[in-house]
Amino acid sequence: MFKLSEIKELVKLIDQTSVQELEIENEGARLHIRKPGKTEVVNVQAAPITHTYSAAPAATQPYTAAGQSEAQPAAAESAAPKAPAPDLHQIVSPMVGTFYSAPSPEAAAFVKAGDRVTEKSVVCILEAMKLMNELEAEVKGEIVEVLVANGQLVEYGQPLFLVKAD
Repeated sequence: MFKLSEIKELVKLIDQTSVQELEIENEGARLHIRKPGKTEVVNVQAAPITHTYSAAPAATQPYTAAGQSEAQPAAAESAAPKAPAPDLHQIVSPMVGTFYSAPSPEAAAFVKAGDRVTEKSVVCILEAMKLMNELEAEVKGEIVEVLVANGQLVEYGQPLFLVKAD
């Protein structure tokens, strides 16, 4: 059996060293001491979110008329007046994630305004939880406008493209 004073001394010793965990068994008694670990999830998730928001305004220039304004308000403003048009179809985000207009930073965009698409045409990639998801147009027609910037965080149901359907 362990005495309380022995346990306290072991805790102090472990606290002062780099040992993270200690397990001792003595005369049928078992003692397991573990230092509280740091939560790495916070560090992993904090970095991409900061990077996404800092990169989005710089990338808005090629895609929006506002150019130097914030990416998300510009996208919402440009989508709002065009949503009621009966001949325009909205391609919306099926998930929360990061919008990528091209398969890699060096590659050309999947589509741009004026391009023709079919139902199976890949129009962008949405990254969610480190998984890359290709989004297909699901409508045949012409891309009228790209409503979001490359690298921008998008919400579920957010309009991404306006398409003039055939």
